[in-house]
This record gives sequence, C-alpha cells and structure tokens, in this order.
Amino acid sequence: MTPTRIVVWLLVAAMLATASFAAEPLRVGMELSYPPFETTDPQGRPAGVSVKLAEALGAHLGRQVVIENIAFDGLIPALKAGNVDCVISSMTATPERARSIAFSEPYVKTGLALLIAEASPVSSAADLDIPGRVVAVKQGTTGQQWAVASLTKAQLLVLDTEAAAVLEVLQGRADAFIYDSMSVFKNHRRHPRQTRAALAPFREESWAVGLRQGNDELRRQVNDFLESFRADGGFEKLGDEFLAEQKRYFREHAIPFYF
Repeated sequence: MTPTRIVVWLLVAAMLATASFAAEPLRVGMELSYPPFETTDPQGRPAGVSVKLAEALGAHLGRQVVIENIAFDGLIPALKAGNVDCVISSMTATPERARSIAFSEPYVKTGLALLIAEASPVSSAADLDIPGRVVAVKQGTTGQQWAVASLTKAQLLVLDTEAAAVLEVLQGRADAFIYDSMSVFKNHRRHPRQTRAALAPFREESWAVGLRQGNDELRRQVNDFLESFRADGGFEKLGDEFLAEQKRYFREHAIPFYF
C-alpha cells in the first residue's frame, strides 16, 4: 500500500470511527413519575426539567438521547449493569451511593422537608421521633435513609410512590411525609386545607448525575457540560419554564432554591 493510500485509509477509518461514536445513543435512566422534573406529556413522551437537561447533554456530546423509564430504586442497579450510561433523575449524591457509583459535580441544591397533616402536632423534624408518630417515606430515597437512621421510636410507612405517601398524610394515617422541599411545596399548594409545609430543609442535599465508576471520560464530559450550561443561563431558563412560582416563593422566603 502506498503512503498516499495509507493516509487516505487512516482518514476514512477516523471518519467512520467518529461517525460510529456520534451515532451511539446516550442512554439516560430516570423515573418518569416526578413532575416537573421527570414526567410524561399528554402523548406519553418523556418531559420535564431532567428530560430537557438530558437532551441538552446529548446535544453537547453529539449523541442521540434515549430515555429509559426505570423505578427509582432500580436506577443504580441498571447503571451498574450497563443498561444505562447515566442517571439524571433528581438523585441526591450521598456517601452511601458514592460507594457503588460515581457522581458528577452537583447541579441542584435542595434538602429534606416535611409535608405535615393539618391535624398533626408535628411542626418540625424534631417532633418526629416520638412513640405514636407515623412518618411516610418513599422507597429508595434519602428521606427513607434519614428516617431509618434517625427515627427509632416513630413508625415508618415505606411507600413505592410519592402519591401514595401524600395520600397517607391527606387521610390522616401519617403525621408527615419526608421528601424534598420543592415537592413538599407543590403538594401543600395542591392540598392547602389538609396539609402544612415545613419547607426549610432540616438536611441540605444536592443532586448530581449518576455514572458508572471508572467512566472518567464521560464524567469529565458531563462536568464540562454542566459548567457551560450554567454559564449560558440554561438552569435559569429551566427554572423560569418549569418552576417559576416555586422559584419566586423560595427566594422570597430565603429557602435554598434548586439551581
């Protein structure tokens, strides 16, 4: 093979490799049951803040995005098994989770708050660990982890969905539901007569993109994307589009806001 043909072959091979990489989809795991972050539109298509974020990440990487709808407590197993490339699902970066997966830099600041039944004597997290108290949590969340570690006297109700936990509070079977402050705000606004909201986080947290350990290149790319997306005002735009009321209320009351 002549030198010219070798050069041509190498160029063609490089182009094919680049095209193959660009065509490789980015499989993003999330649970589509947490509006306005992870949900579906009237046609059943993935929608919400995290979907927009995933699509922007895919555009940054030059890769088509495929959303995999997976129950929240199945997201980490799916990631570790290689069924998804990353997780963007309002996932809190915790030391426990970081022992089995890697995380990007944080992109959201939040914390645990309480949705409280109107008739309950509870006013803060300090009132939870008392005999006779009933506390609802969602399976696999940091609210459940905190409750298991911190509440030894209260009864815990571990539910599969946010809606089921909220229903326990509405019907008076639970004194409070431990969840993130934005969701507590949303559910209190939906049921203002039946609930109260303790929105100031009693435990501050941050969300990040979940990645497989050892996938350092993708982690670097995700961190580069998050930095540029924030600098370009991407998070502010998402907040204005999906969370305008919450954003305004939280800032007025000095409650840490997401972005």
